[in-house]
Amino acid sequence: MKQPSLALKLIFPSLLGWVVGTAGQLQQVDLASAQTYQLLLLCAVGFGFTASTNKLAFPARALCTLVCTGLLAFGATGLRAGSFIKDALNPQLEGRDLVVTGVVAAMPQRNESGLRFRLDVESASLEAAPVLLPPRIYLSWYNGPIAAVTGPGGGPNDGVELQRSSADLVAGERWQMTVRLKAPHGGSNPHGFDFELWLWEQGLQATGYVRAGAKETAPQRLARTWAHPLERARQAVRDRIFETIQDRKIAGVIAALVVGDQNAIDRADWDIFRATGVAHLMSISGLHVTMFAWLMMALTRWLWRRSLRLCFVLPATTAGLIGGLLLALAYALFSGWGVPSQRTVLMLAVVSVLRMGSRRWPWPSVWMLTCAVVVLADPWALLQAGFWLSFVAVGVLFATDAGQGRSPPRRHAMGTNTSDGIDSAQDQLSTAIDDPLEPEKKPRHATRMFDAAKASMREQVVITVALTPLTLLLFGQVSVSGLFANLLAIPWVTLVVTPLALIGVVFSSAWSLAAGAIQMLSAFLQVLASLPFASIAIAQAPIWAGVLGVVGGVLVAMRLPWPMRLLGLPMLLPVVLWQASQPALGTFDVLAADIGQGNAVLVRTARHALLYDAGPRFSRESDAGHRVLVPLLRTLDVKLDKVVLSHRDADHTGGAIAVLSMHKGAELLSSIELGHEIQAVRKAQRCEAGQRWHWDGVDFTILHPDAQDYERPAKSNALSCVLKISNGRQTALLTGDIELEQEASLVGQAAVGHIDLKSTLLLVPHHGSATSSTGVFLDAVNPKFGLVQNGYRNRFGHPAQPVRERYEARGIQLVDSPRCGAATWRSDAPDNVACDRQMRRRYWHHRLP
Repeated sequence: MKQPSLALKLIFPSLLGWVVGTAGQLQQVDLASAQTYQLLLLCAVGFGFTASTNKLAFPARALCTLVCTGLLAFGATGLRAGSFIKDALNPQLEGRDLVVTGVVAAMPQRNESGLRFRLDVESASLEAAPVLLPPRIYLSWYNGPIAAVTGPGGGPNDGVELQRSSADLVAGERWQMTVRLKAPHGGSNPHGFDFELWLWEQGLQATGYVRAGAKETAPQRLARTWAHPLERARQAVRDRIFETIQDRKIAGVIAALVVGDQNAIDRADWDIFRATGVAHLMSISGLHVTMFAWLMMALTRWLWRRSLRLCFVLPATTAGLIGGLLLALAYALFSGWGVPSQRTVLMLAVVSVLRMGSRRWPWPSVWMLTCAVVVLADPWALLQAGFWLSFVAVGVLFATDAGQGRSPPRRHAMGTNTSDGIDSAQDQLSTAIDDPLEPEKKPRHATRMFDAAKASMREQVVITVALTPLTLLLFGQVSVSGLFANLLAIPWVTLVVTPLALIGVVFSSAWSLAAGAIQMLSAFLQVLASLPFASIAIAQAPIWAGVLGVVGGVLVAMRLPWPMRLLGLPMLLPVVLWQASQPALGTFDVLAADIGQGNAVLVRTARHALLYDAGPRFSRESDAGHRVLVPLLRTLDVKLDKVVLSHRDADHTGGAIAVLSMHKGAELLSSIELGHEIQAVRKAQRCEAGQRWHWDGVDFTILHPDAQDYERPAKSNALSCVLKISNGRQTALLTGDIELEQEASLVGQAAVGHIDLKSTLLLVPHHGSATSSTGVFLDAVNPKFGLVQNGYRNRFGHPAQPVRERYEARGIQLVDSPRCGAATWRSDAPDNVACDRQMRRRYWHHRLP
């Protein structure tokens, strides 16, 4: 058997070096200078030249190749990031009224509160003076009331600023509008979504909103341009879908499949799709792109073979590959060119080029080449869960030989037998386009159907077994019903729903058929999602456990003797049985989640957990519970025993329904009124001063409000439930939105010895409003730390400057969400507050002065 050449052997280490070097650069907290990265590039070239001129053994040469390409990737990615960051928003322009002229760069996303859109900036000015802005910005245009007019000291007065209703923006239109911008800034929570990384990948270096109030100049549509024609076409198709299909939930799924608008899918539907493990099918996934590429390959080759003249110009197989690749590219572009589509098109392009060039590479080299090409195009894709799921899945199929056995052995175009033990990824792709076009070689139809179903079943089992540890590592949950759901959903969505949805672009009546198919699938998925243990959640394990689990899953799934397969089972145990750390008996932890402008504090003892407030509601389809708290509780493997909602305001109760729906056994304690919508989900017990309970050596006491406070008309802030948590050595005080009068009442009770306010940790009242945190109250509490849960550049100006000064004058360390992210304080380590933003900091994250 012919041995692979040295060059072929070095392909894998060179590609691996590029991926590893890129991954190393993404771990940088701060970017180095451009000269440093340039020096690394020169070192890589010099080192590589020196190694190539010396006769080294293969292991040494492979190591040199890996190091050289790693240095090249590290330097190139660093230079790319440095070039991008030069266009960042000038901090002096944050929060200022800027007049901007630009072109709508993508189809806007509309919801009940307004719309969001991307704007390519052409020019901008501040007070008639030109200023430089990032090339592309991300804007919101709100409807109706947007903000309370800020009064002296950062507190709101009774005025409300009304916005003009958002216009029907169309991609490619040029507009002039007044906007307020800020640097990209998102929440930072353990295992949470990195919004700033997402903005970085999208090329968006500023976010903001349109100033369309009565006092501002109205936004003006200046012209329709020829820019972004594809986005304009996508928007037109999406609008037609919603005009044709009356059920907006069904229309949203069709829009997601046709134009890639995943935001159109209803949140409740997303919950069902995730619980049943089919969420990957409800967007433009690699599976959809590959399916249409395969169909076009087969059709192009069949048509090409009808003409002898065309076959002399170009082989039919090559024509099929080109046709399939072009259709895959067109579909991916029309669907919004999302990251999964990009990955799939690049993978198809790599494999197609290798096949057209008659290159026969071992599958690890082909797999690593596609990985390196994707990383070259988008280095930051390495930090996306979808990247690892898709590439590990492909690698698993190659490694386990799951795609073999569907067709007889093939021969190379030049006649060389390819079944000589070196598997080629090209054969995996060509399986779909060779023999099916030669009727005399095909087995009987029934046999082909049975073999295809058998192969599909095995692939699904292999992928499920191998990827379960990785899914648990990335998301902290896995769908138990996913295997059964996907066996039906994959062919149904891929072969029925998606084709009908795309045919509807030409014949709108097909959308009605697609809607019926979606309704049938939804009924099946709802039954699966309602089953006990439809999905399981465990604590999110460390990376080493996930890697070990993936290796174990691959071993179990491979075509090996069973004794060798069983060796993989112990490797699965760390990630499957991982337990999150819990406070010791007699101690407690406090975690203030980063949820923007609002309160949400998780308190844990050895065997119990309590959530104090549930953060804000952002829109009808989005709130802090669904976006932050439910995933956080799941990854920490927390089961809530009690939820305390301090008062009715939306920035404290916005995420409560999502949290209560996921924690059906949690008791609810609150001051909300009987008619509040949350009462329909979980009947609340009224919080009253004097209520106490004891968990694991820790005392919980309600200090406010008194029973008679409910009888007096008052603002909702005045009824905030104040919760004191103490183990006899350390104390935390959670205060909601109490103001001057309530603080004075608590201080008075403390003065006569009815209560003790002394605390190490204080949740700053009312987010640091000027109407709270009086000097006498702070003296009575005398905390070491003050936690401020507030949004970055929030419209209220919280915490107000006079409040900051009062804390600083008393030596109280203020810990605010924009600088700290999620803040964790432990009663057994009371002198420190751990900040998630500081622990996870990378160079693309926003830095506050």
